[in-house]
Amino acid sequence: MTSYVYETPNEKALSGAFALVMHALFFGMLVLSVNWQRREPPAMMAELWSDLPAPKSEVPPPPPPPAPKVEPEPPKPAPKVEPKPEPKVEPKPEPKADIDLREKKEKERKAKEALAEKKKQQQQDLAEKKKREEIAKADALKAQQAKEAAEAKRKAQEQADALKKLAAQQAAQASAARESELNKYRQAVAARIRRFIVEPPNLQGNPEVEFEVIQLPGGEILGIKTTRGSGQAIWDNAVERAIQRAQPLPQPPDPAMFKDVRELHLKFRPKE
Repeated sequence: MTSYVYETPNEKALSGAFALVMHALFFGMLVLSVNWQRREPPAMMAELWSDLPAPKSEVPPPPPPPAPKVEPEPPKPAPKVEPKPEPKVEPKPEPKADIDLREKKEKERKAKEALAEKKKQQQQDLAEKKKREEIAKADALKAQQAKEAAEAKRKAQEQADALKKLAAQQAAQASAARESELNKYRQAVAARIRRFIVEPPNLQGNPEVEFEVIQLPGGEILGIKTTRGSGQAIWDNAVERAIQRAQPLPQPPDPAMFKDVRELHLKFRPKE
């Protein structure tokens, strides 16, 4: 669309005046049209009401019979539209460099995982080995302690047995020494009593008589008892008289021995 260019100022002014006149005519026609529409309706309505006929007093006709009910037809199912398969998009082939790089990264990942798994397994093996070594050391220590305890018990038992044996030997030696001292004391008492025996005449053989002599701590005789006679009363009476004459009897070298010599068992024969 092209625009018109005025050649002179007069043409431009004339054109503007013409346009203004046209707008004024258009506006006046518009006003007249609106006023006419407002005046015409009352006359028309008066004419319509004046032409209406007078009402008739006739019986209204019967209502028409009801129309038969027509069942609406069920809506037909819409035809099933099969979805169109989406077009299969073929993957674009990757460049060989990307494939090689991906394979390289995958290999590196697998290698790292294998190395990590190997290290983990080595750590587990090392921990199990250390645990087995600790258990073995503990068992060896227990065995050594049990062996040492058994050895100490054996040595203690041997030492106890040796001490018992030594004590028994010492007791036996002491008992033997004591018995020897007792025998010496009995012999000394018997020797003193023999000095006072007057051998009776007409004594036959070598009769033996046994006495039990009870003495006091000072050597005095408390009692004399014949435990076994010789069968010859003259010999038995002679020995008893000698015992009475021999008091006070000699005392033991150790006063602690008196309890063992308070009761003396003595034997006498004429020929000793």
